[in-house]
Order: sequence, then C-alpha cells, then structure tokens
Amino acid sequence: MKNYVVKKYLESDYALWNSFIGQAKNATFLFHRDFMDYHKDQFEDFSLMVFKGKKLVAVLPANRVGDEVFSHQGLSYGTIVIQDAIRIKDYLKIVRQLMLYLHQQNITFVSLKLLPKVYNKTLSDELDYASFLLKATTYRSDIYMVLDNAQEYKPNRNRKRALKVADQHAIELREDANYGDFWQNILIPNLKNRFEVAPVHSVEEIKRLALLFPKQIKLYTASIGSVLNAGVVVFIMEKVVHFQYSSAKEDRNNTAALDALFDFVVRNYLGKKYISFGNSSEMEGYGLNEGLAYWKESFGAKASVQNYIKLKPENYSCLDTIVL
Repeated sequence: MKNYVVKKYLESDYALWNSFIGQAKNATFLFHRDFMDYHKDQFEDFSLMVFKGKKLVAVLPANRVGDEVFSHQGLSYGTIVIQDAIRIKDYLKIVRQLMLYLHQQNITFVSLKLLPKVYNKTLSDELDYASFLLKATTYRSDIYMVLDNAQEYKPNRNRKRALKVADQHAIELREDANYGDFWQNILIPNLKNRFEVAPVHSVEEIKRLALLFPKQIKLYTASIGSVLNAGVVVFIMEKVVHFQYSSAKEDRNNTAALDALFDFVVRNYLGKKYISFGNSSEMEGYGLNEGLAYWKESFGAKASVQNYIKLKPENYSCLDTIVL
C-alpha cells in the first residue's frame, strides 16, 4: 500500500511510540518502552511502526529469533496496536503492509501471543478477521479466568468459609512496598519448591518497574503480627486489574491469609470493569489446572481464553481481494 510505510522502532522513536501507546484502543502499559526495555539485553527487538505520511497509525511490539518474529516474548501478550478511529479496510491495508514488509525481511512466521480481549478499551476484533483472511493457525489456547464486575461480587460457599477462618487470625491487609520480603521469603521459595521455576521478574526488576509505573504496579500483603503471610502484585490498567503474582506461606490453608488478601484486593477494585486472575492452563494449553481454575472460580471468575496464533507473512496477498 503506497499510503503506508513500515519501519523498525529506533530509540529515537521513544517519545512518539509511548505517546501512541497512551492513546491506542488496544494497549496497556506493558507496551510502554520503559516496560518493554527493562530486559532489552535478552531480546533482539524487532518492534515495528506503521506510518501514513508522517502520522503513526499502528505499532507491533515484537522481537526476532532467527527467521521468526514474536509478539514480544518478554511480555504477557501482544497485538497490532491501533488507534480507535481506524476503519476496518484501512486496518487490513496496515496488516497487509506489515506482512509484506516482514516477507521482504525474510521472516517465515509471525507468532502472536494475543492480548486477552478484556484489555481492549473498546471493541477491537479486527485482528480476528485479518487472521482468518491470512490463513493463520491457532497453536495454543489458554483458559484465562476473569471476574466481570458487571455482576455482583459473590464468593462461593467454600471461599466464604475460608474468609471466616481468616477473620479469626487478626490478619493485617494493606498496600505495601517491601517487594524484597515477599520475593525472598515467600514467592521465590514457593515457586522453586512447587514448580522448580523462578519468578519472571527478579526482585530488582520488579522494584525498578514499580518505581517507573507507581500507579500501575502495586504490592498488597497479608501479615499476622510482624510475620508476612501472603502477598500479591497487581498490574492496574484502565479497565482491568490483573493478579500478576500471588503466593503465601505453607500454612496458608490454616490462616486463609491468601483468601483474605484476594478478597481485599477484589473489593478494592470493584470499580474496574474486570479483574483478571490470569492463566489456568498447563502443557501449552492442552492441560487444565483444575484446582487453580476452581480456586479462581470460587471468587466468581469466569472462563475467557487467550489464543496464540501463527501467521505466514508470505500470505500477505490473501488480503488483496479486499484492500486493492
């Protein structure tokens, strides 16, 4: 499309990129360059910007591995980020130009870990249609549990019983700033003992990100006396609050500290449209963690999905019948 030009993101585009992310209809603060670049040494950035004349109209946060491009692997999700005013035909022209550019760069596949739709500020399903036209394949689908605050918040009987247990322990629930205590004494040991993994973010990284995004990243904790019993880190978006990390001491069933903390955070953000409890899938989407899914459902969360799709840039011409 002669009207649209694709270029790779450069550090000199920092302000323009962030300004665009701030007003796009399907973006969160994870697409801000300060968030994307905190671990830039781990990825070959291949983020793209689409211009119509001098006006930026779309961006794709991405990185490159060999001949494949990913919606940035350092992020929880990705998409083609667009303005609210983009018409569907113009959107398809933009996608065609992106695919043509990637094809010319000898990229064989584009893998997108899609943005869950609850994060869209308004309806934004254009990529679903474009993916169909481009003959995309869905290679993974995860159950993504979400509490819809359009419905009354009603924990189920088991969760109410746990909250009564918590009431007996004089648990102090509060916003906190001691990421180090939570990371070192609860989160890291639990993830290692239960799953043999480490948190995606080191304690230094999460502290730095919390300083960069103080309104969007918050830690809440539950303590009994002077002892930290549980913590959660939430990411706060315009419409969504997302539980990014949550963990508690081994005696969590005896104190129900984590139950009380989740209830506290949910009630604190009932003004948001959605509260995201995140992924409950295993085995690349082919397994369901039934216990984890039920725990989230017990707070009233319902099942949504997060899809992963793969596109072939060489199929750019599949859009020609509509856009040309």
